[in-house]
Amino acid sequence: MKRFHIHLSVPVLGEAIDFYSRLFAADPVVKKSNYAKWMLDDPRLNFAVSTSTREENTGVDHLGIQVESENELQELDTRMRNTGTTVEDEKNTQCCYAVGDKHNITDPAGLPWEAFHTTGESSQW
Repeated sequence: MKRFHIHLSVPVLGEAIDFYSRLFAADPVVKKSNYAKWMLDDPRLNFAVSTSTREENTGVDHLGIQVESENELQELDTRMRNTGTTVEDEKNTQCCYAVGDKHNITDPAGLPWEAFHTTGESSQW
């Protein structure tokens, strides 16, 4: 089963953690000095906030779809390639305190998207 992923860049992490914990009625499952993540079941969402982003702007950093298997990741890789955009592949990469495989594209408006399968935890950003 797939899970939608949203990653926001925020100016003050503590305020964001407090706000989203109240909004989701749940504490983050990962909480670091520059990052927090909630794995929600209703709605089925991987929601993350961080102060370390690709850009130094606040707001949506990237969107994605998290999968539970390599087969699902391959399916999304095929869909991404069918968009006609360049797909960047990352195998066994460390990102957001996790290890896994990903495929990245950029939509026509310039918004980064990723499809990823998490295979483990990492102590590094």
